[in-house]
Amino acid sequence: MSTETQDGDDLEDRVANFLRRNFPQIQMHGGSAAIQDLDRETGEVTIALGGACSGCGISPMTIQAIKSRMVKEIPEIEKVNAHTGMEGGDDMGGGMSPSFPGETVDDGEADEGPEAPF
Repeated sequence: MSTETQDGDDLEDRVANFLRRNFPQIQMHGGSAAIQDLDRETGEVTIALGGACSGCGISPMTIQAIKSRMVKEIPEIEKVNAHTGMEGGDDMGGGMSPSFPGETVDDGEADEGPEAPF
């Protein structure tokens, strides 16, 4: 991560402050937001949402809000990548997406849901 400063203001600190100021509900609801990578040259930042965000149904909306607001508020940021680790295939440990009875899953078979214990 970059530790360069611009006019005495560290970009990483401004991104962290943006998250705290604009999304206090993340922490209030047991979630966390961490800067995973920050590239000052390209203006690209990667944010990892964790804790309760990893299973939260509104985390996609939170991610979209972070992406759209951050580029408007912090001029040096041109692209925001954000994820919860639930998408799978990333380095956050991944997770399985929930499936519901009758829903078609990746293997093409219908998921009948869990079996009854009797």
